[in-house]
Amino acid sequence: MSHSNESLLLIDGHSLAYRAFHALPVENFSTSTGQTTNAIYGFISMLINVLRDEEPSHVAVAFDLGRQTFRLEEYPEYKAGRAKTPPEFHPQIDLIKDIVTAMGIRVVTKEGFEADDALATMARMGTEAGAVVEVMSGDKDSFQLATDKVTILYPKRGVSDLNRMTPAAVEEKYGVSPANYRGLAALVGEKADNLPGVPGVGDKTAAKWLTAHGDLPGVLENAESIGGKVGEKLRDHITEVERNYRLNRLLDDVDLGLEFDDLAWGAGDPTELSSLFDQLEFQALGKRLAAIFPEAGTESEPAPTRETSIETVDIDALLTKISDHDVLALDSDATFELGHGQARTLAVSAEPGQAWVVDLAEAGQKDIGKLGSALGGHSLILHSSKLQIKAWESMGLSVADIAGDTALAAYLLVPDARSYELGQIAADRAGIDLSEPESDSGQLALDLDSDAAVTTHGQRAAALLEVHEVLAKAVDDANMTQVYRDIELPLVPVLARMESTGIAVDEAGLTNLIDEFTKQAEASAQEAYDAIGHEVNLGSPKQLQTVLFDELDMPKTKRTKTGYTTDAEALAELFVKTEHPFLQHLLAYRDSTKLKQTVVGLLKTVADDGRIHTTYQQTVAATGRLSSLDPNLQNIPVRTESGRRIRDIFIADPEVTDGTLLTADYSQIEMRIMAHLSGDAALIQAFKDGEDLHSYVGSKVFGVGIDEVDSEMRSKVKAMSYGLVYGLSAYGLSRQLAIGVDEAKGLMDQYFERFGAVKDYLDDIVEQARANGFTETIMGRRRYLPALHSDRRQLRDMAERAALNAPIQGSAADIMKIAMLKVADRLKDLHSPMLLQVHDEIIVDVRPDEINEVKAIVTEEMGSAFELDVPLDVNVGTGRSWHAAAH
Repeated sequence: MSHSNESLLLIDGHSLAYRAFHALPVENFSTSTGQTTNAIYGFISMLINVLRDEEPSHVAVAFDLGRQTFRLEEYPEYKAGRAKTPPEFHPQIDLIKDIVTAMGIRVVTKEGFEADDALATMARMGTEAGAVVEVMSGDKDSFQLATDKVTILYPKRGVSDLNRMTPAAVEEKYGVSPANYRGLAALVGEKADNLPGVPGVGDKTAAKWLTAHGDLPGVLENAESIGGKVGEKLRDHITEVERNYRLNRLLDDVDLGLEFDDLAWGAGDPTELSSLFDQLEFQALGKRLAAIFPEAGTESEPAPTRETSIETVDIDALLTKISDHDVLALDSDATFELGHGQARTLAVSAEPGQAWVVDLAEAGQKDIGKLGSALGGHSLILHSSKLQIKAWESMGLSVADIAGDTALAAYLLVPDARSYELGQIAADRAGIDLSEPESDSGQLALDLDSDAAVTTHGQRAAALLEVHEVLAKAVDDANMTQVYRDIELPLVPVLARMESTGIAVDEAGLTNLIDEFTKQAEASAQEAYDAIGHEVNLGSPKQLQTVLFDELDMPKTKRTKTGYTTDAEALAELFVKTEHPFLQHLLAYRDSTKLKQTVVGLLKTVADDGRIHTTYQQTVAATGRLSSLDPNLQNIPVRTESGRRIRDIFIADPEVTDGTLLTADYSQIEMRIMAHLSGDAALIQAFKDGEDLHSYVGSKVFGVGIDEVDSEMRSKVKAMSYGLVYGLSAYGLSRQLAIGVDEAKGLMDQYFERFGAVKDYLDDIVEQARANGFTETIMGRRRYLPALHSDRRQLRDMAERAALNAPIQGSAADIMKIAMLKVADRLKDLHSPMLLQVHDEIIVDVRPDEINEVKAIVTEEMGSAFELDVPLDVNVGTGRSWHAAAH
């Protein structure tokens, strides 16, 4: 059967995953549970690009199974001497295989052979079937496969920039045909495979010999006639060259148990693929995948399109139509930018399949006021309601509390999904297709004058009632109605008000900080230069490697593709070992540069009103914690002098005389929740007695009096106590404290010996999660962890760490949100607004005549947010700035 219109893409899985691993910094790619993902991210990103660009009909990814191959049997030194593979790399390979398989792509391996042999065999199969073949590999041995039907895609650097190595390209680069590339490699040698060649023979000499004598056997037959020193060297190394030639031949006749048709790109398993992307926290990558693999994350059966009756009306007509209905669904094209809200289109539905659309831009303020009053008498269902509330309120259209939000409900059911888009939720949960109409240009039309905008928002509003009904039932079945109705939904308008209010900043102070951190960076750079006697680009890893490992002859760090790593963690460890002043000043330079970037980012977010309006995200952190964006306030250093300087530019309202900021935070809330959930009598008593927890734990672990616990002991048990919440291992603790693994294990053993109930709790929580499929917080917030039953150890480990962390972090989130609601309710009749919530802290802008009342409210409501077996201690401070109010 001819496949002349088909194309086969073959990928060398191991070589490209390894390139991806070294192209992307390990420290920048990991999940919240600690799984390193740089190789996975880089490989899948590359795969998406090449699938998009080449559009193959058939695809396969080949992987090595291990070093034990026929080549190793003949030559035990084969590939010896390669740098030891970093421990973070291998666990990612299995996950890459899982993703590739879920994408409908064949994963191919063969015991005793390398991936290259599988690629060569499949390339022959494709050629014989009449298909065009492309082989993507970072191994130059693959060049021997190039023919008029086979092109090698060879990454120039990383995995994104590809050279198309056709026979002509191979010949231009190396002076030999692809068939002779194998002979050239045998003569020159291949360092990566530990196959030494003929000393002194490079590509040009080898190419000249091969051209003159036809091929390598011809060169060897005529070795006696090749003169000079290189001829003598060739004759001395004929045995090695012959061995190289045998070993570097790619076998194209391996029995893979496959036919060409078995390599057709199939439908895969979109549900599994979506689950893997969720667990690996690949939000952006999932969206890119959908562009070339639209089924990813959707049900395999397309949802049926629903007929929706949509009518454009004015506000008076709308008020008549909704008067007999209690529950309404609303959807609009709301936008909100720093105090300016806009929404032209408002769609309202009272029953599935029907919607009315009004043009708010054409309505007068009086009509908008009438609409707001009317909506106040209804239960309202929305999707991602906070943005719409802010936009409407800035236009004068105030709405009552929201009765349902489909994004929040979906988040509670799957708190670690990549996104909560209504179209996806409607398809997955209710079988409703919300395909958005496109304009002639292919873009979604959002002008109210176009039928597309009316249809889009009308369909969404009409679907919301049905989608929410399904979600609300699922939330109820999961016993999370209280979390949904009493915590998440009421919090939406509270967050909206906080965002709209914003917090005042000292812009002059911000500018001064930028200048100060710039000068600090420049001074540290000069001191670094002075320490080595010359200037160097402190941002260049290559130049730093030369200074550290050649000039200063420092101990080598972890090997990378381009030498040795100069990342922050490695240099910090190197400084501990060497205490060299160059490293001291280099690290100080990096710190100052990073702080400068943070402050520059803050300055960019200051609005025209002189305030910063962060955006709170309710559906991002899987534990239930709030996160913030533009700016991310969680990123401001907490315990450093520089962090305090940054917090000093957040100030009370400058227009209020003697105004002050009040900060209130929970003391060691995670440890208190740990004591409560574990029921450990000793920890509970320590909190009840008001002991300093870490000193108390240190006294028990080290067997000394509380007043004999020094700062080093205290820091060790503090790191361990918090680490336990995150599933910290003895190895992880040893790295964190810069102590031996045995000492770290001993510390943990002593801890668990003294606090046995904590160990029992941590063990039990994982087993309960494995049995139930989820963890629960004190309020019943669930986190589902299907990966606890995965046959992949890495996914199981990630899920186990999440199981340890979720109940404690999630319970802290529950308590903080309850506290925010109670404080907001008590403050609503005062003139002191709640501005920020960061970590375990609430910040209020207090008017001078209300300070005592606000202190009492915040202390009382935060302290009574939830009744634990230990007291909820609240620390309160006041001051003109966030830093000054710290306690």
